[in-house]
Amino acid sequence: FTVTSSSEVSAHAVASVIVAIVEGRGLARGEVGMASIDLKNPEVILSQFADNTTYAKVITKLKILTPLEIIMSNTACDAGNTTKLFSLITEHFKNVTFTTVQRKYFNETKGLEYIEQLCASEFSTIFMEVQSKYYCLAAAAALLKYVEFIQNSVYAPKSLKVHFQGSEKTAMIDSSSAQNLELVINNRDSRNGHTLFGVLNYTKTPGGSRKLRSNILEPLVDAETINTRLDCVQELLQDEELFFGLQAVISKFLDTEQLLSVLVQIPKQDTVKTAESKITNLIYLKHTLELVEPLKAALRSCNTPLLKAYYNSLEDTRFGIILEKITTVINDDTRYTKGCLSMRTQKCYAVKPNINEFLDIARRTYTEIVDDIAGMITQLAEKYNLPMKTSFSSTRGFFIQMNVDCSTLPNGQLPSEFTKITKMKNTYSFTSADLIKMNERCQESLREIYHMTYLIVCKLLNEIYEHIHCLYKLSDIVSMLDMLLSFAHACTLSDYVRPEFTDTLAIKQGWHPILEKIAMEKPVSNNTYLTEGNNFVIITGPNMSGKSTYLKQIALCQIMAQIGSYVPAEYCSFRIAEQIFTRIGMDDDIETNASTFMKEMKEITYIIQNANDKSLIIVDELGRGTSAEEGIGICYAACEYLLNLKAFTLFATHFLELCHINALYPNVENYHFEVQHVRSSAGNKEKIAYTYTLSKGYTEEKNYGLKAAEVSSLPSSVILDAKEITNHIANQILHSQKSTPEMMKQRAVYHLAMRLVQTARNSRLDPDSLRIYLKGLKKRYEASCPACRQHDERQ
Repeated sequence: FTVTSSSEVSAHAVASVIVAIVEGRGLARGEVGMASIDLKNPEVILSQFADNTTYAKVITKLKILTPLEIIMSNTACDAGNTTKLFSLITEHFKNVTFTTVQRKYFNETKGLEYIEQLCASEFSTIFMEVQSKYYCLAAAAALLKYVEFIQNSVYAPKSLKVHFQGSEKTAMIDSSSAQNLELVINNRDSRNGHTLFGVLNYTKTPGGSRKLRSNILEPLVDAETINTRLDCVQELLQDEELFFGLQAVISKFLDTEQLLSVLVQIPKQDTVKTAESKITNLIYLKHTLELVEPLKAALRSCNTPLLKAYYNSLEDTRFGIILEKITTVINDDTRYTKGCLSMRTQKCYAVKPNINEFLDIARRTYTEIVDDIAGMITQLAEKYNLPMKTSFSSTRGFFIQMNVDCSTLPNGQLPSEFTKITKMKNTYSFTSADLIKMNERCQESLREIYHMTYLIVCKLLNEIYEHIHCLYKLSDIVSMLDMLLSFAHACTLSDYVRPEFTDTLAIKQGWHPILEKIAMEKPVSNNTYLTEGNNFVIITGPNMSGKSTYLKQIALCQIMAQIGSYVPAEYCSFRIAEQIFTRIGMDDDIETNASTFMKEMKEITYIIQNANDKSLIIVDELGRGTSAEEGIGICYAACEYLLNLKAFTLFATHFLELCHINALYPNVENYHFEVQHVRSSAGNKEKIAYTYTLSKGYTEEKNYGLKAAEVSSLPSSVILDAKEITNHIANQILHSQKSTPEMMKQRAVYHLAMRLVQTARNSRLDPDSLRIYLKGLKKRYEASCPACRQHDERQ
């Protein structure tokens, strides 16, 4: 179990998180406690929250953790008496291992004892937070007991980071929205990088890429924290020296979290493997600590508060103390190297000479054996007159390799004393009986060296444990800086802009970040404007005119702004969203036996049950899976419900009847995607040219479904027939809704009031400009209000 270097870590690293879940019984049903630990990162995360009957929070949290294994109590999964939570989790996580342990292990008193014993002193404020949170303590007890059992090791006392995570500090994006928006996984090909994570991920360390992923799935909701991050990104963009200096240092860090995880585990049995891994990890620790000074040097001249805070954290004397303790025992030039033989040599000679004379003797023996092996191979090469050279692999140990054409060998074969011959092209690899014996002797002396080194290393680690908490800080700083550098890097590749946070969602010429990556050029950009007074936008337009792309683009920009990244637009202002909901896509789900329509209904029900005034809601088509009248009815009713919230809603539809809702509700705006009709050169056929540009009002296009059908290869007779029937039905239904002057007046008054409120809240204009702006508002009000115009004319 060793630490991997960052180049080997892919974005979707193998799952390594174990989660324990327990739910209250009786009256406390719906109160859920969770505890999770990443086997590669020694941090226990506790959470406890009340969830509704759909258990949306639990499922969302689990999707973000991507667990390797889920532990629940046996009472939740008794055959014939499973709880709803258990059946929901098993349905959502079909490929995850489920383990049931007896309910007695979910013991909150034991949980508190575990935390008191294992939690590092710096994080001890956790006791105040979790003392009365019985369910997460019970989950922690079962989790830690289980992990120590499967890992066959115990955690060193006072060495873990334990923290409590409520569900308040981050925005909630449910798992189907994360999937619809392709935040971390591309829907067509999971290995493809065309996702929001792929667009922003220029991280250099595994910790940085994990940090980015969890931020995208759980964006921040505190404007102050977001702005602190944006200040950093701005400084990194303005100061090239700082950017490149930091990037150079950060890319040298290994997986600090995983390193910590291995360091704080004390194996129950000592084997050669555990000895070797502990020595390796001490070398990695030395490598990491030696990077603290260069990191401080890179941060020395920074100005933003967050970067200064990181610099001050690195001033911690404990980094120096640990490094000093290590260098009293370990050689100065021992460091992390690539290649198994050179790393083996580093481990062998890690401990300084004259600390343990038996170790020095064992090392001399080892050197002699290695020299003997080299000498023996040279003799063999001379004896047979063949170009043999010594090679090494971690599985075979030392063996012989040579590059020769087989025609030059006597009878085309190697001499008989060589065994285990493998051949690739013209390279032969082989060994001999003597060499195998020498390898065994070599391994034997290595085992001795490792064993003695291990004893020295363990003694050293015991002295280090009390100072180890500073490494948690370090790993946090490194992964955070890595993510901020990644944001800055993404900005340099495209013209992103810094977002502002107000009570308005206003994007000037924004575009879709993932589409830009796919198309390799800037997509058509569009404006977006929603305020408290205009919080509901209906978007119409023909098929393929860009509605879905536009909707997704707004959600992606909102998420980018809330994680502290710049945004693809010329200017943008956002209202912080506490939840982001989407209802996109037309898939039926065979596995859960849900038709397209039922799936739509489930998704819209979920939105209606959970949305609040601070949500961003995106609905792309609703009610398409049933007859037109019912579809329009459902759409209308859902719109009316969402209209009454202060949430920002964007609703794309093909039901043009829905556009008339703005006659009843002044907070509704209609927009449409324009298309142009182009006559082909022959002049007999009309083609549709998509402009992908958003305009006010609803689409004037008629029968665009028929036009789309014409482009497909449907027989012309069918299309002609369809046109006739459409015209016939349209004539029958020809009834229009006209707005009365009274309605228009109400609407104009409403809009004027909203603009005035907004100006009072957000205006930064000087008195003269403000006077001009207000005069303009008055003119606009008079122009849009027929009653006022008539009144003026009479006078």
